[in-house]
Amino acid sequence: MTMKALLRTVVLLGTSAVVVGALSCSRRGPQEGQLTICFAFQDLETEFWVAGHKAITETLRGKGIRVLERNANQDANRQLEQVRDAIAQDVDGIIIIPQDGESAVTIVGEANRAGIPIAVFNRPPSDRSKPALVVVADNEEIAEEAVTYMAKVARQKRRDRKWKPLIVVGDLGDRNAVARRQGFFNVIEKNPDLFETPIEVPSKWDPATTLANLEAALQANPDVDFLFTSSDFLYPQIRAVLEPLGKWKKIGEPGHVILGGLDGDSTAYKLMEEGYVDATGVQDLFFEAHAIMDALLDAIETGHRTPEKWIEDPGFALTQENMAERAKDMWGYRVLRGQ
Repeated sequence: MTMKALLRTVVLLGTSAVVVGALSCSRRGPQEGQLTICFAFQDLETEFWVAGHKAITETLRGKGIRVLERNANQDANRQLEQVRDAIAQDVDGIIIIPQDGESAVTIVGEANRAGIPIAVFNRPPSDRSKPALVVVADNEEIAEEAVTYMAKVARQKRRDRKWKPLIVVGDLGDRNAVARRQGFFNVIEKNPDLFETPIEVPSKWDPATTLANLEAALQANPDVDFLFTSSDFLYPQIRAVLEPLGKWKKIGEPGHVILGGLDGDSTAYKLMEEGYVDATGVQDLFFEAHAIMDALLDAIETGHRTPEKWIEDPGFALTQENMAERAKDMWGYRVLRGQ
């Protein structure tokens, strides 16, 4: 081999080493000692997820942590592949907002096998068979508290006939939706003298599905006068159905449909302020975001590769009665006010 050929071989070998090093992507970030966390989310279509994404990414980056963001666009298989890719890059930790409870179990299992601590934000796995850090609101209790207030309003009307309740149900593959539905029915069952059999409208957490199903339900049952939505982000669709029917009325106006929901977003706050909504269950989004980040960073720091802890957000119900005192505790109010 000539000297020129030898030099070329050395250069090529050196280049290959650099490329291989870049592809393997060490557990630490590009800066010395920098942690890398993969944040895999299913979409950013609602205000809740946007605010959660902002709180998590800004806080982690503020701590000097490298964040690999992966948006699965509501495709559970894509999210699984994205997390596998992050595992192949040997990230230090993973935070996910899964598409549903079943896919969360699968993804947590992948992280467990790789020995990478994983945290699940707000949408829990369908079972606890695999260890993970999980933060989730007490959806059943929060929903029950909001609907209890709505029932109190209904009873104060002292009508000589029962109310016709309707619930917009979320995707029942999501434990949050199951718990919210249960909270609603807990109140209905406690007040058999007050309510007729409820009408259930599936939403699949999808605005178009909600609109179509709610229109059909109101055509068949135009006397619905008590409505609970399993998520505040569906209020635009609810208004679009009620308004043409002359049922989008403020509290105190004839024909007002007693309204409530759950999440605590800025739309719900504005509708309560304007007098259309009676109550809303509020998740403490900022508590949840910071609690799950603290738990994950603690696991990374202590070398715990398969940590297990379920953190509960007790939340609360914002009602027309306590709004003056508690609105500032609502994350949607704080987002609206830029706080």
